[in-house]
Amino acid sequence: MLTIAVSKGRIYEEALPLLAEAGITPIDDPQKSRKLILETTRPDVQLVIIRATDVPTFVEYGAADLGIAGKDVLMEHGAESLYEPLDLGIAGCRLMTAARVDAPPIAGRIRVATKYVNIAQRYFADLGIQAEIIKLYGSMELAPLVGLADCIVDLVDTGNTLKANGLEPRELITNITSRLVVNKAAMKMKHQAIQALIDQLEITLAKR
Repeated sequence: MLTIAVSKGRIYEEALPLLAEAGITPIDDPQKSRKLILETTRPDVQLVIIRATDVPTFVEYGAADLGIAGKDVLMEHGAESLYEPLDLGIAGCRLMTAARVDAPPIAGRIRVATKYVNIAQRYFADLGIQAEIIKLYGSMELAPLVGLADCIVDLVDTGNTLKANGLEPRELITNITSRLVVNKAAMKMKHQAIQALIDQLEITLAKR
């Protein structure tokens, strides 16, 4: 049995066609079912539906053999213990800094609001900027508006939410797509099954 960890939402929806090419289609719709473990049309594969930020943890500790996670989550988690064989090229967006439209350029000591604490610390340290990182779990756009922070670090897709709140994207930290990650022990113990899945996904991606 192969267990694949994936989160609800955009990543799940964009991963479905890729998995379907490998004969993996969930029998239950996670949007309608309360089940957290979904059987699929392949009796040897099941999906576990979890929070996006938990995917690398489940894979690292072997609760799932494979996972599909955004590169932002992997960078924040520190995924050196995971095997990352494929960039699936789905759920694309940008990880950026953003600030009020009328804010001066970032300089000196600043306060940064983000849920990406580790990424932000590394980014500003590399620039030689002293940054106090304030961890938030949501509504990042509020932080500069109420004076909590000078800027934020967050994912940007269309930029419409930033614009609606008087903010603008500033510096690009990195482009983000979703990756296939594999537990290293599972790669050895279930090598044939996992490699076959990787090969099938590579063929599917090559057709796009």
